[in-house]
Amino acid sequence: MSAATSTVASPGWRRAVALLALTLAGVLGGCATAARPDPLEPVNRAVFGFNEALDKAVVKPVATVYRDTLPQPVRQGVTNFFWNFSDAWSAVNLTLQGRLGDAAGNVARFGTNTVFGVFGLFDVATPLGLERQDEDLGQTLGVWGVPSGAYVVLPLLGPSSLRDMLNVPFDQKFSPAQLVSSSSLSTGLSVTQVINVRAGLLEATRMIDEIALDKYVFVRGAYLQRRRNLVYNGNPPDLPIPPEEDLPDPGVSGNGPPGGP
Repeated sequence: MSAATSTVASPGWRRAVALLALTLAGVLGGCATAARPDPLEPVNRAVFGFNEALDKAVVKPVATVYRDTLPQPVRQGVTNFFWNFSDAWSAVNLTLQGRLGDAAGNVARFGTNTVFGVFGLFDVATPLGLERQDEDLGQTLGVWGVPSGAYVVLPLLGPSSLRDMLNVPFDQKFSPAQLVSSSSLSTGLSVTQVINVRAGLLEATRMIDEIALDKYVFVRGAYLQRRRNLVYNGNPPDLPIPPEEDLPDPGVSGNGPPGGP
C-alpha cells in the first residue's frame, strides 16, 4: 500500500475524519431535508441557466467536433489517462472508508496502469482482475454519516451538494494538470479533461433535452439519486415517509412534488 493510504489508515487520521464527519453532520443536517433538498432553488436555477448557455455556445460545439474528429480508441485513451489519476484519490477514500482490500486493489491498479499502460493511456489492469473502484470525499463523508445538505449548482462544474462541494479542491489536486509546471500545459490538460467528459455525455444530454419537461428538475433528481446510490454502493435504505401534513395536496392546482419548483 502506498505511503498516502498508509497515512490515512493511521488512528490519528481516523479520529480526525470522525471529528470532521460529526461536525459536518451537525452543520449540514439542518441545511436540507429529504422533503426539501433544494432550498437554494432560485439561485441554483440562475446558475443552471448560465451553465446551459455556456454549454450551448462553447462547450457542446467543441465537444461535438472533438468526438467527430478523434477516433473512439483515442478518446478512450484520454479517458483512461484521467481516470488513472483519480484511481489514486479513490484509494485514499477507500482507506478512509475502512475498505482496505479495495484500497490496495486501487493502488495496484494505479501502479499497473501507470507503468505498463503508458501513464494510464491503456487500461491493462482491468483484464488482470483489478476492477476500478471510483470513490471521492463526498462518498466518504456520506459513509461516515454526513448528510448531503442542500443541493447546489456550481458555476461551470454543475450539480453538487454542500457535502460534495468539499471534494472539488481534492479532485483538482489529484488531476494531471497539477503535476506540470507549465501554465499553458496545465490549462491545456484541464480543458482537454472538460471537453473529453462533455463529449462522452453528448448522447445522454440529447436524450434529456428530448424527454425532460423541466431539465433542471430532471438533472437535480438524477444527481441526488445517483449520489445516494454511490454512498450506499447501490443498496440505499428506504427514505422515510414524510409526515402527512408535509405531503402535497393532489387536489390543489400548482402543487408539485417535494423539492420541485
